[in-house]
Amino acid sequence: MFTSTHLLRRRRFLPLFVTQLFNAFNDNLYKTTMVLFVVYAVYNDESTEATFSGLASGLFILPFFLLSALAGQLADMRDKARIIRTVKLCEIGLMCIGAAGLYMAWQGTLVHAVAIPLLLLALFLTGVQSTFLGPIKYAILPQHLKKDEVLAGTGLVEAGTYIAILAGTILAGPLAVEHTGWAAIGIIVTACIGYLVSRQVPPAPPMGEVEKLDWHILRASVKLVRDTMHNAEVYYAILAISFFWTIGAVLFIQFPPLAKNTIMASPEVASLFLVVFSIGVAIGSVAINALLKGRVSARYSPISVIVMGVFVVAFYVVAKLWEADQPTSLLSVQEFIAWPMATVLLLCLLGIAIAGGMFVVPLYAFLTTRVSPDKASRTIAANNIVNSGAMVAGSLVAMGMSAVGIPITEQVLLCACMCLFSAWLGKRLVAAENAAAELAAAMRI
Repeated sequence: MFTSTHLLRRRRFLPLFVTQLFNAFNDNLYKTTMVLFVVYAVYNDESTEATFSGLASGLFILPFFLLSALAGQLADMRDKARIIRTVKLCEIGLMCIGAAGLYMAWQGTLVHAVAIPLLLLALFLTGVQSTFLGPIKYAILPQHLKKDEVLAGTGLVEAGTYIAILAGTILAGPLAVEHTGWAAIGIIVTACIGYLVSRQVPPAPPMGEVEKLDWHILRASVKLVRDTMHNAEVYYAILAISFFWTIGAVLFIQFPPLAKNTIMASPEVASLFLVVFSIGVAIGSVAINALLKGRVSARYSPISVIVMGVFVVAFYVVAKLWEADQPTSLLSVQEFIAWPMATVLLLCLLGIAIAGGMFVVPLYAFLTTRVSPDKASRTIAANNIVNSGAMVAGSLVAMGMSAVGIPITEQVLLCACMCLFSAWLGKRLVAAENAAAELAAAMRI
């Protein structure tokens, strides 16, 4: 605790921490407001709503697939603080585009012809921004912090990110339909504050040999993934993380239309679902760290994702029971909580998130502890490429199921089946981890 408090008083950490906090808050305020507004105020068809939700997720994820190789190279080969400032300055412009789309949609002006395309364009650009910031927030810490401060700094960044996600998601609920104009103003103001704070981040020049940037996106992406995946532990960690976020992508696509059409919940309740999910992941992160006592290991990952699948099935059963006694109008938060089975539904969702957090959090540690520090950004970028490709595939599957008329509630079962494959990948990672430990022990002898 002393180390954490100490870091929050230091310029070498505080500006980065606050910049990341504002970035996560603004991303989630914009994304959640946009999706909830379109689902609740524009469309009135479950299939169309699910398709839009899937399209929005795909557009946000696509830049990670296309540009992560370049982002990883830049983060390792250029001053990271300068990149942060450049990206945060661009955020002001892209949030102006998003704010224009939100305001036009709220006023009912050219909603389908102009407003929704503007909203989706801004979402895509937000994905581009996150692609370039993603590798930096982990790789910059060893440059600014002492060795015994890195773990505390990483924990503070993660905690701040979760707090920001919760704040943005909670605020988006009441603003999404009736007060969208305030959300439009808020995202611009937050972007401006974030840029001003980012100007205080100390320089972070390259740590290793500066190589020439490869601007050929496809070639650079293939080379980056190929060079990263030769380590068995990193290989299976990336595959397991990617499949986990594929499950997450499908669930997040399903949540808004399921909340509106099956649960008959207001936008505030849909926002509550996302809040509960974020809290659950945070709890899972803390729980697995306590179990592992700081050791990087995947030994609890297979059982964690199986438990996650069990909670997904339970969530499906509760949703089907809810359909049998469905409300006749949209429920407010108070009405939802008072409704029979609401507590069970939220506990199922919380269980999914806790188990998911326990599964995925240790896997990220493999990406930074099994490679040299000067390649950390590129390893994270390679992970982002594979993650985003898998998530786009999951989004397309979810959109395809909606297009052929599979009810949104039945689609939840797909996630339960996917958990079984994730458990197999986790088991393979544990085997690779044990093999690496045995080899290291033999070499010491």
